[in-house]
Amino acid sequence: MKPIIAFIKKETVLTVAWILAIVSMFFVPPNEAYVDYIDFRTLGILWSLMVIMEGLNSEGLFETVGSKMIKRTNNVLQLSLTLVFLCFFSSMFITNDVALLTFVPFSIFILEACDKDELLVPVIALQTIAANMGSMLTPIGNPQNIYLFSLSDMSIAEFVMLMLPYSVMTFILLLICVLLLPRKHDAIEMAERHLKGSKKKCSVYAVLFVIALFSVAKILPYYWIVILVLVVCFLMDKQILLKIDYALLFTFIGFFIFTGNLGTLDFIRNGLLKIITGHEMATGVLASQLISNVPAALLLSDFAANLRGLLLGVNLGGLGTLIASMASLISFKLLAHHRNELKGKYFFVFTLLNVIYLLILCSLYGVIGPK
Repeated sequence: MKPIIAFIKKETVLTVAWILAIVSMFFVPPNEAYVDYIDFRTLGILWSLMVIMEGLNSEGLFETVGSKMIKRTNNVLQLSLTLVFLCFFSSMFITNDVALLTFVPFSIFILEACDKDELLVPVIALQTIAANMGSMLTPIGNPQNIYLFSLSDMSIAEFVMLMLPYSVMTFILLLICVLLLPRKHDAIEMAERHLKGSKKKCSVYAVLFVIALFSVAKILPYYWIVILVLVVCFLMDKQILLKIDYALLFTFIGFFIFTGNLGTLDFIRNGLLKIITGHEMATGVLASQLISNVPAALLLSDFAANLRGLLLGVNLGGLGTLIASMASLISFKLLAHHRNELKGKYFFVFTLLNVIYLLILCSLYGVIGPK
């Protein structure tokens, strides 16, 4: 029983997704239409990017790049700006969760080595916001973007232009917050780290990443990159194939089945259409606060007439509660594991900053709306 409880605690969203899927099966018995529920393109691209990012991360590329940038910093202000904006810009290409998994432990090490423990809470809270909001700018920045972009008729340029005002505003807010950090002119020193892995493997993963971008842009069929990643990684480093978060992929499948079944029940579909139609942005934000933004995107997409509004809603909805974006839990768990005594203070600072950012960005939406 204890292993089951431990699994549920660790994979709560996955558990909920499949409970909902199984319950829905009593109303719509499994049939051949279930296959049509599943967006294999989204799953294939997401899996490919997860493998590629895990490969690059395991070779130490991101940490090496980060250390080279930090080597050029001279004071607390420059260090804080580097740590926060590493997450902001890298998340656009390596996803928000990979950015946090890479740079939060790195930041804890750096700040403690520099004897700047007082910056752990504010910097990591800002890094989390930076990763969640930086990732919204690109179709590959987070799972909900990969999914909703595949459903839309937008080009990459249209996608970026839609999200750009909110990313720029986030950039400004992050800059202001970093400038308000204490003792920002204190001097620091830090040794540079060198690549711990293989340059050859990094090069191969980089090539795979470029090819994956062609699939995201709908230039190449998604199954090409899936087959290529599978074959290359199996021959080069098969352990990478076992390290990625398969729970996320099965969470997607569970929600695909659940939402697909809901769509076949007329009374539920009509009710959800009435609630969501015309309120996609607000519904996306509110749903994200309760079930996080990836499940919210999966749940609401079948009933949203305005995908752009929903896209903005589930991305801005990554702000707010600790579970609004599952990536936010990564930072919380990493800090709590390393410095458990700081988790209460972190939760307060994180929530306060997230609410402020959410209110400001929602106000911006009220002014410019979806384009």
